Amino acid sequence: MSVAGPEIEAALRERLQPERLEVQDDSHLHAGHAGAREGRHFTVRITAAAFTGQTRIARHRLVYDALSPLIPKGIHALAIVARAPGDA
Repeated sequence: MSVAGPEIEAALRERLQPERLEVQDDSHLHAGHAGAREGRHFTVRITAAAFTGQTRIARHRLVYDALSPLIPKGIHALAIVARAPGDA
């Protein structure tokens, strides 16, 4: 079973209630590389109040925690841009 962008989006909306969210499947950019056989590659751009006052690492942990049930279903790599409302 392979995870898809809409599943990632639903999990992030449920857990982090973002103001803005974009999930992009970048798997086609990694075709032929060894990790491509292990799962898909995604970029997540998210703005959520839950990130206010959090470090970059803490923000990424919140995203990974929200997606933890999906990671074994085929997420090989995540590029994360996590912002709080009002971040530049």
